[in-house]
Amino acid sequence: MKLKKAFLFAIAVLATIAAAVYFTTDHGEGGRQGLGSTAAWQRMANPGTLSTAHAFLDHNCSACHTPGKGAEATNCIVCHANDDSILQRQPTAFHADIGNCRDCHSEHRGRHAEMTNMDHDVLAVIGRKNLEESASDGSESAALLAWLKHAGAGKSTAGTAAPASDFVHPMLTANERTLNCASCHQNDDQHFGLFGSDCSSCHEATRWNLPEFRHPSSNSKDCSQCHQAPPSHYMMHFKMISATVAGKPHAKVSECYTCHQTTSWPDIKGVGWYKHH
Repeated sequence: MKLKKAFLFAIAVLATIAAAVYFTTDHGEGGRQGLGSTAAWQRMANPGTLSTAHAFLDHNCSACHTPGKGAEATNCIVCHANDDSILQRQPTAFHADIGNCRDCHSEHRGRHAEMTNMDHDVLAVIGRKNLEESASDGSESAALLAWLKHAGAGKSTAGTAAPASDFVHPMLTANERTLNCASCHQNDDQHFGLFGSDCSSCHEATRWNLPEFRHPSSNSKDCSQCHQAPPSHYMMHFKMISATVAGKPHAKVSECYTCHQTTSWPDIKGVGWYKHH
């Protein structure tokens, strides 16, 4: 019993010393804070180190957290609502209608941790919720949230499926199928619009590459239906370097098959792997 009391006394002494040092130390907030300082007590419950971008808020928990509620989107919006670099870029313009931050952005994971965990499924759920709320109060979203497909987007059931006539990638969830991919990824289209704007017909939400894709016969001569030559092929570079390396001085830009193989663009017929840049 005496040993137990001695142990508890030692713990209490150490805690008192630690608290005394902590509360008498200047944490960069304009001097030392005493026992009555809310910011000082908040720091003692720090769940982890903030990212580099938010490092300046290390000792200001209330900038993001609301007592009893935790991190709220309204606190994020105070700083980020006028971030033109995000709101004016086509791939990230959807942030203007989100009103939800922490489902995709996580903090307190270290200085160099990635803050973003893009979850297309969550994005679709948030979109449907926003549409339902606007419908219930009689208002209408100006663009009906362009990042959602209009058909079925307003349904509240998690099992909402795409129309039977539309083929979608089998790895997409029912929620992801309600997203209008082109609203964010139009600039990523490598098909120049030839395959339409419904990316989900072939692609899943986690990657662009298609393991199932099989290139047409290497004897095909319709390369330009899917591929466009790089800018250098429309300059003197093509005749002076590209055609010379391939040993095809009379090659035409539109006849990709003259020099290239279907394994990879730098795999040149009769030359092998060639990477000029």
